[in-house]
Amino acid sequence: MTNNKPSIPFLDLHKINSRYHELLKNRFSDFLDLGIYIKGSFVEKFENTFAGFCGAKHCVGVGNGLDALTLILKGYIEIGKINPGDEVIVAANTFIATILSIEYSGLKPVLVEPDEKTFNLDVYQIEQNITDKTKVILPTHLYGQLAQMKEINAIAKKHGLLVVSDAAQAHGAKNNDNGVAGNLCDASSFSFYPAKNLGAFGDAGAVTTNDAVLAKVVRDLGNYGSSIKYENNYLGVNSRLDELQASFLLEKLENLEDDNKLRGQIAKQYLSEIKNEKIQLPFWDGSGNHVFHLFVIRVADRSGFCDYLEKSGIGYHIHYPIPPHRQKALKQFSDLSLPITEKIHEEVVSIPLNISLENYQIEQIIMTLNQY
Repeated sequence: MTNNKPSIPFLDLHKINSRYHELLKNRFSDFLDLGIYIKGSFVEKFENTFAGFCGAKHCVGVGNGLDALTLILKGYIEIGKINPGDEVIVAANTFIATILSIEYSGLKPVLVEPDEKTFNLDVYQIEQNITDKTKVILPTHLYGQLAQMKEINAIAKKHGLLVVSDAAQAHGAKNNDNGVAGNLCDASSFSFYPAKNLGAFGDAGAVTTNDAVLAKVVRDLGNYGSSIKYENNYLGVNSRLDELQASFLLEKLENLEDDNKLRGQIAKQYLSEIKNEKIQLPFWDGSGNHVFHLFVIRVADRSGFCDYLEKSGIGYHIHYPIPPHRQKALKQFSDLSLPITEKIHEEVVSIPLNISLENYQIEQIIMTLNQY
């Protein structure tokens, strides 16, 4: 994008968070008065509250979403459910962090094409990629839409595999049985990066699971591999949810369901009123399985379309311009043939969809896209 500020920004975090300013000032005052900065009552309360929100038995706060996913995989290695070098099936079009977590854990990513309709892992290609070394299926709920967890769990059960979900963009997404992201498989990772539906005011993340043993190991791994000070059982890291961020997240969690409903209302308006054959709208069945962290369209001439948006004063973003297997950091995958993934990455554009949008802005976005 150019340096010209759009009249409708892609995301205005200051405006979104302005409603919390007084509450957070009070939280900060409480934080200062308590004088407990790490592993205090705010973290404990948030973990319990978020676990309850997800319908999970355990929640462990960590430093960020990448750490959350990495610690799950390392945790499973420590408790002997998987071994270094085992294979993990993952969607080829996910954000690179998902694949980095597999690499950091000493496991082998197996990149599988997504479903073009949903952008999520194509369940029909999973079994084709299962080998004797496969131990984990790792779906991402990309852009806020749940992967086909019923089918994925059935495949995993058939082959004796673990299912770990990357739920970094899907806070509050629900399936038809009212199962919530964070309790639809063996373990799930969350990011609370500021731009997320449930965003902190800095980096933060969490792991949810019903496995008490895994939760204990994840907690220890994120605390230098220790549960008792100066006694280290694992080669751990320093990745703990910050006490102050936990206090802020507690406030914002109260509004998450209402915020997600508003996102859904805006998405329905886009889907019903944007009518342009040059623009492919995202698939949604209208249920709670999509919380629209992002509203991602596809356009054949993305460069021309983005120029048009800039001239029209509409902010946008591209999630993501380069597929993981074409990144220099993952050059070992550069010879893979992934035509669906590459086509998606060449065409996707995210348009503004967030709770700060005014009605006139939504109408302007719709009109602008229809006139393209």
